[in-house]
Amino acid sequence: MQTSFTFRNMEAEEWLKDYVDKKLSRIDRYMDKPVNATVTLSIEKFRNVAEIKLSARGINLQGREEAKEMTLAVDNVIDKVERQIKKYKQKTRNHKDVASRSESMDTGAEEYDEYDESSKVVETKKIILEPMSLEDAVLEMDESRKMFVIYRDSSSEKVSVIYRRDDEKYVLIETNS
Repeated sequence: MQTSFTFRNMEAEEWLKDYVDKKLSRIDRYMDKPVNATVTLSIEKFRNVAEIKLSARGINLQGREEAKEMTLAVDNVIDKVERQIKKYKQKTRNHKDVASRSESMDTGAEEYDEYDESSKVVETKKIILEPMSLEDAVLEMDESRKMFVIYRDSSSEKVSVIYRRDDEKYVLIETNS
């Protein structure tokens, strides 16, 4: 990892450079080679500010943290950038998984994915199921540009889901409740 340091309103100290290099080695294992890191350490009034910008093969990440102690600011910004890297890697890994799953589905082979412990529920929403017909649900989707609508079918009183595919056609899912 190539690291360049910039010190503002403070003197360049070797122990601080060594400390930042040691902390950056944690990040080095996640990144593809070559990695360029720009570290800016500054003191603004009574705050110690640490900024890190990383770039490697199309990935540009940056973080900025303020703290009372410079080492604490460095630790926080390293943690922040490490979370960004993990999120990026997870996103690319999921993107590749989706492509491989669609290929396996095209071959007709049935595969069941086990529960992945790394997946997390990000948001929970509670909705009130409104009774409506299939035509009303399609109209609501068209007017609001929603990707799906969950509703109670007015004729059968069953919970149904209608969603829009990529080819702009609709799929209806009915429950047996």
